[in-house]
Amino acid sequence: MNVFEIATRKKFRFDTCKGQVTVEDLWDLPLTATNDRPNLDDIAKELYKKMKDENEMSFVKSTSQVNKEFNIIKAKFDIVKHIDVKLAEAEAAKKAKEIKARNQRILELIAQKEDEALASKSKEELLAMLAESESEGDIE
Repeated sequence: MNVFEIATRKKFRFDTCKGQVTVEDLWDLPLTATNDRPNLDDIAKELYKKMKDENEMSFVKSTSQVNKEFNIIKAKFDIVKHIDVKLAEAEAAKKAKEIKARNQRILELIAQKEDEALASKSKEELLAMLAESESEGDIE
């Protein structure tokens, strides 16, 4: 069973500074936040602390109880870590935007070079090109 199936079957809730959120809500949270807003980084840090606490030896809790609690916290942590895929998506979107801007600039420079090449032609060459274009227009 994957962690998302476990989370939906067990109805996992994640504690934040503003209350609890569901697995679905995690996708809407930012990776980090500077103000007092819920974010994935803070949730992951808190779960990591809980995992460390639960992994310590207990002389009053049974081993199966400790393992069960640890496994739930670990599954929650794995879910939050998986949702960090948003970081890769953000990087990919940023790179795509940069590539698009670069390609747009290249197209602008190509158009500028074509304009320069056209402007360097003599008046007679330009008139001949114009006449050729007009005669092609008559054919259609």
